[in-house]
Amino acid sequence: MPEALAQIQPGRVTRSDVVALIGTPATSSLFGDDHWYYVSSHFQTIAFYAPEELDRQVIIIDFDKAGTVTAVRRLGLDNGKEIAMVPRETPAPGKELSLLEQLIGNVGKFNDSNKDKASGP
Repeated sequence: MPEALAQIQPGRVTRSDVVALIGTPATSSLFGDDHWYYVSSHFQTIAFYAPEELDRQVIIIDFDKAGTVTAVRRLGLDNGKEIAMVPRETPAPGKELSLLEQLIGNVGKFNDSNKDKASGP
């Protein structure tokens, strides 16, 4: 792959050339198609321990509006940042009902006629 990356020269190579050289990207920009991302990682797992990431390479290829490469950037494991997840819940729209409101709201919703049909003759 390093030989193929060396052939991607800004101002000379197009999107179709990049696909022919190194394949389709792992992902692209959310809005538009201006940036392609190629990601590879190497992990090591020892016994029952959690896998450890030893190496990560991210290749970012930038394109102009005409589809020509404008830049090729490389990022490694040392460029990554640890992100802490926040264990919160997103509130659902609507009114939160109390237990009493839920019980009163269910009064009359159960129909005994369905019970008679289900029991059969």
